[in-house]
Amino acid sequence: MFLGLRTVIYPAPDLERSKAWYTALLGHGPYFDEPFYVGFEAGGYELGLNPRADPADGARTYWGVPDAAVAHAALLAAGAEAVTDVTEVGEGIKVGEVREPGGAILGVIENPVFAVRPVAEPGPGPGR
Repeated sequence: MFLGLRTVIYPAPDLERSKAWYTALLGHGPYFDEPFYVGFEAGGYELGLNPRADPADGARTYWGVPDAAVAHAALLAAGAEAVTDVTEVGEGIKVGEVREPGGAILGVIENPVFAVRPVAEPGPGPGR
């Protein structure tokens, strides 16, 4: 189901301060910069800043999936509870969140900007 990690979104109540800090840290500005969300490319991943998010809730991590609605439904069928429904956030990007049985929030993202490369079969490694 999961294609790999895609996005981490950090709460940023002081968006301008956070944006300046990440710009200096990464050595480049954001590729997406709006009052409701700022997005940076960081090593092939999305590092997002959300000014409406509560820092007490921590960062949100999103796993790439080929179809967010199908993945969201499968997670619910496996015993998760919906936190958000799947929503299109622009440019064909769809996200949804669930709370897994242990209490953690898990996000899924369908993002046509990322090449879809399913995770390969496990290769040789310890214990294999």
